[in-house]
Amino acid sequence: MDATSYSRRSLHPTGRILTAQIVRLMDGYPREVRVGQPVLVVVLAAAGVAGLLARLVRALLSAGSGTGRRSFKELKKGPEYLVTPVRLRDGDGRLYEVELHGHLPQSALHPADHVQLTLRDQGDPDLAPKIERIVNLTTGQLLRPRTATMWSHLGPPLLLQAMLGVLVLATVAACTAVS
Repeated sequence: MDATSYSRRSLHPTGRILTAQIVRLMDGYPREVRVGQPVLVVVLAAAGVAGLLARLVRALLSAGSGTGRRSFKELKKGPEYLVTPVRLRDGDGRLYEVELHGHLPQSALHPADHVQLTLRDQGDPDLAPKIERIVNLTTGQLLRPRTATMWSHLGPPLLLQAMLGVLVLATVAACTAVS
C-alpha cells in the first residue's frame, strides 16, 4: 500500500503574508546557526589584544586565576535552535508547511487556531519559509519567535573584550601616525 495515497502533499507558501488555520505542530528538531569564520577570526583577534593587556595587568598585580575560555572550535560550531514544522490550511483548503524557528510559550499556538503569519524565504527551495511574526487571530496574541544568534553565542564578555581590543589597536595606530 502506498503511504502517500491517503495524505495530500503540503505546499510552501509563496506570499509574504499567510492567513490560515493551524492543522498540526510537528515535532521539532535542532538546527545550527552558521558562524562565519572571517567574523569569528576578527572578533577573536581583537579580543586577544585586550586579553594580552589583561594578562599583563594580572601578572603585574599577581592577581591569581584566569577564566576558562571556549576554544575556537566550540565558537565556530555555533548555537543550536529549535525548528518546528507547522502545517496550516488556508480558506481554500490548501495545505501549507512553514517553519517556526526558536521557542514560543507552550500555550501560544494550538491546532485549530486561526493565524496570520508573516513569512520570510530561507533562500533554499527545499526549506519551507520561516515564520517571522504570528498574529493568533483566535486569542489576539502577537508572537515573535526568538532564536540564538551568532552574537549571543559569542557572548557579551567576548564582544566587550573585542571592542576594547579594537580601541587599543586604534589608539596605538593613532599614536604611531602622529609620531
